Amino acid sequence: MRTIAIPSTARRLNGLSRKARRESLLLKSYEGDLFVLSPLEGWQAFEVGEDITRNKELMEFLAERRKNPRKGKTYSLKEVKAELGIR
Repeated sequence: MRTIAIPSTARRLNGLSRKARRESLLLKSYEGDLFVLSPLEGWQAFEVGEDITRNKELMEFLAERRKNPRKGKTYSLKEVKAELGIR
C-alpha cells in the first residue's frame, strides 16, 4: 500500500476527507468499483500475506471498534450483500 498526498488545490478530495473524519464513506466509481474512505488514527501497515491475527495492536484496535461503533446505523453482512447484489 502506498500513501498519496492530497494537494490543497484538490477541493473535492479535501472535502471528502473532511466528511470522512466525521463518518466513514463508501465511494462508488462510475464503473461501479467501491472504495472506503475512513480515518485511520494510529494505524500501522502490515505486509500482504502476514498473519494479521498475530498483530496484537491491530486486533486490539478492531476489538475496540466493535465495542464502540461510530454514530450511525450498522449493517449486518446479509444487509450489505443484499445492497451490493452479492449472494
